[in-house]
Amino acid sequence: RRAAHALLDLVTIDRLLLPEALATGVLDRLDPEDRARAQRLAVQTLRAADRADRMLKPFLQKRPPLSVRNALRMGTVEIWAGEAAHGVVNACVEIVARDPHTEGMKGMVNAVLRRVSEERPGAWDRLPEPRLPDWLRGPMIDAWGKPAVIAMETAHFKGAPLDLTAKDPVAVAAALGGVVLSTGTVRVPQQGQVTALPGYDAGDWWVQDAAAAIPARVLAPRPGERVLDLCAAPGGKTMQLARAGADVTAVEQSAYRMGRVETNLARVGLTARLVTADIFEFDEAGWDAILLDAPCSATGTIRRHPDLPHAKDGAEFADLIDQQAAMIDHAVGLLAPGGRLVFCTCSLLPDEGEVQIEDALARHPGFRTDSAAFDLPGIDPDWITPEGGLRLRPDYWPDVGGMDGFYIAVLRA
Repeated sequence: RRAAHALLDLVTIDRLLLPEALATGVLDRLDPEDRARAQRLAVQTLRAADRADRMLKPFLQKRPPLSVRNALRMGTVEIWAGEAAHGVVNACVEIVARDPHTEGMKGMVNAVLRRVSEERPGAWDRLPEPRLPDWLRGPMIDAWGKPAVIAMETAHFKGAPLDLTAKDPVAVAAALGGVVLSTGTVRVPQQGQVTALPGYDAGDWWVQDAAAAIPARVLAPRPGERVLDLCAAPGGKTMQLARAGADVTAVEQSAYRMGRVETNLARVGLTARLVTADIFEFDEAGWDAILLDAPCSATGTIRRHPDLPHAKDGAEFADLIDQQAAMIDHAVGLLAPGGRLVFCTCSLLPDEGEVQIEDALARHPGFRTDSAAFDLPGIDPDWITPEGGLRLRPDYWPDVGGMDGFYIAVLRA
């Protein structure tokens, strides 16, 4: 619990994304099982933080410092998840007491969490599902309308199942007790350590959300085609392209992240040429097809990464949007005559999707969007947007567990 609380503070106070927080070594002293438990508790608390704040509000005369609030949030989430209230309360009191800056609030923490534990049955479930922060919720409502945003928030709160791209989807689904979705992704219930699942060591599959698997399928690489994967890490799309028989070159600026691509390719027994470079400095031209999964706000992945709304405030998004436009322009210049470019972002913001492509078409009048590329199993024609892209949202497929938010467009000369 102390480690989980430390993670919460790193995300909400220091504004680190969860992978960055984990890289500080905050969990290093724990054994693997406890590391997993601490991370799981932190994620559950981040996902339910808004609901916990609503539960706590009647018992607080004023809002305590964020670190204390994180202890209260974590305790509330644990209590209403069925953990023994006595142990939870004592642990949260101890956490607050260990910090000389907050030690004086241990009595308040004790009293408030005991009040929470005495709430009438069902009080937690009657609260609204957690809302996105105002800095993101406002633009999302402007883009999609309030009912759609509420449906997305419902999807975020439910979390995400485990999605796999498999060499043999039917066999993998049978081995893991999963199902093959209409797009070909294997979906299985979350079940502990991914690396311990059957088929991992054999390289039979790799983790990849159903929405994230669609861009490479839309690109439809053919055996022998020269295909360029820009911003390739962690390599899921690279593996899809290589699996299809294309001659793949993957470009990634970060040497560390490129190491992940190399490791993932080796595990699944696939090969690609790996180039560690800034994509603006990569100037090899003549590619039959390019996949550009551009850096973005990642707002489409919140159901899987609930730390993002707590660690970010949208301040850096304008720079990302400018970078995406420059990347599109650069990628267009690398295509062979008649080549095709798939641009995608895991974002729910139109400025990183629909608007980005509208502006790109204005800058490159010789190009058009190819919406016919979306005529694939599992893709609803209603998801195709007026400018010819594909909009995926977390509230789609609610009966089977949803999907990440994505925007995908195919550009052809």
